[in-house]
Amino acid sequence: MKSIIRKRVVKGTGVAVAGLSALAVAVAAHAEGQTLNIVSWGGAYSMSQERAYHEPWMEMTGDEIVNIDQSANALAGLRSQSQAGNVTWDLVDMLPADAMIACAEGLIEPLDHDELLADAPDGTPPSEDFVDGALGECFVASIVYSNIVAFNSDMFPEDAQPSTIEDVFDLENYPGQRALMRRPINNLEWALIADGVDRDDVYDMLETEEGIQRAFDKLDTIKDSVIWWEEGAQPPQLLADQEVAFASAYNGRIFDAMVSENQPFEIIWDAQVFELDGWVVPTGKLDKVRDYLYFATDTQRLADQAQYISYGPARLSSSDLVSTHAESGIEMETHMPTYEPNFATAIQKDDEFWADYLDELSQRFDAWLAQ
Repeated sequence: MKSIIRKRVVKGTGVAVAGLSALAVAVAAHAEGQTLNIVSWGGAYSMSQERAYHEPWMEMTGDEIVNIDQSANALAGLRSQSQAGNVTWDLVDMLPADAMIACAEGLIEPLDHDELLADAPDGTPPSEDFVDGALGECFVASIVYSNIVAFNSDMFPEDAQPSTIEDVFDLENYPGQRALMRRPINNLEWALIADGVDRDDVYDMLETEEGIQRAFDKLDTIKDSVIWWEEGAQPPQLLADQEVAFASAYNGRIFDAMVSENQPFEIIWDAQVFELDGWVVPTGKLDKVRDYLYFATDTQRLADQAQYISYGPARLSSSDLVSTHAESGIEMETHMPTYEPNFATAIQKDDEFWADYLDELSQRFDAWLAQ
């Protein structure tokens, strides 16, 4: 299958189509339709993908897209399919850390981003239009999402609302239970920042015994006031029930509760730990999904996705096109992790650090919890 980025022969005509938009060529080339098995996370996130680019693509091309909610186990799934010699997935939504591993194991295709992806509307090549870290050897990000701490504003006086990550660790001035995810990731970073470590030095500090101990010592100060959660639906519910005053959560979950359920929640954007999420192509599937990948990662499509979920587009050129929430009509810009005031003190999760140290620090974290 030739790329729609350039010139293409339309099936059944033998006529070379040149100079048409990528979209027009895609429609012509896909007149007969095909089935794409696309793996993602399910829930509100998959819905945002369906509305922003699956449905428009199917309508234009006649393709059928089968949604498979297996991203939580995507790496294991790719390994087992590869070992069986029967890879049925065509495109997979995956986290960067897993993509690094899958790429090293030869499970997914290396990607030439400037050849495969659309330029920005002003001609900026993809390699210059995606946020830092969004383009890996075998990975292209579509969204930026954040791990944040939110609070129930009804539980604090109007003139004394928390606003920093330090406040989460301040039981005297901001009493109440906290809900934190039961894992070292994010908690160790936040503990160090709350203890005065500069955000640029966090991962260097966590590579030392002194830094690790300092983080656990800070977590000790709130340990007796923490409820540990494991499922993403728990934090909004705990906040809504006022079982906790603060809860770490995915920013999209809190946004949905605020907008769809009118919950009195506020996000503390200070020290948000942002992550990227995006696409990988299983080995041998690039020709099949090339055109769809080009379409689904272009500037307009990533901006469209932000109408349905409060995750920032991974393309810089998409930011100015982010508009209103499709259901409520509220302006989405200020709810994005990448909105400039929200992003001012953001920390990018260091995937290489956690790939190297996750097992060790998870064991230490579990031992600390058991003490």
